[in-house]
Amino acid sequence: MRLSQGVEWALHSCSVLASLPPSRVLPAAKLAELYEVPGAYLAKHLQALSQAGIVESVPGPKGGYRLARPAADITVLDVVLAVDGVDAAFTCTEIRQCGPGECDPSQYSGACGIARIMWAAEDAWRASLRAHTIADLLGLAMREAPPQKLAATAVWMQEVIR
Repeated sequence: MRLSQGVEWALHSCSVLASLPPSRVLPAAKLAELYEVPGAYLAKHLQALSQAGIVESVPGPKGGYRLARPAADITVLDVVLAVDGVDAAFTCTEIRQCGPGECDPSQYSGACGIARIMWAAEDAWRASLRAHTIADLLGLAMREAPPQKLAATAVWMQEVIR
């Protein structure tokens, strides 16, 4: 399975937004600047997050983005599905029914074994992502980032949040 680059950007952006003081916002352009990613592409992902109710956009010259609900209530899976969509990663097209000895589909007792394995793997993957929240990601970032990075980012944040 391959996730889009937007998932990484969205997860990092949500983690930063989780660190904002209540009622404060961060402009999309500043989030893009923070991560050195193209602003137009990040804005597209922020719009998807907004449509999913993960972030909210505050319009106007003092506008920007903030989380729409508590970081502990937003799962990593919520963000992945908002950015990359809800479609299953694997689609079984029943090619086992093709070729020599072709049979009526009713002759098969159930779903293809390959499909069952792939669906079980995706269920496990989704369960793992559902078990972690944006609050968890922020906590990890705060514990794992070098102190000088945290300090520099904190100073930068004070200059750019609205």
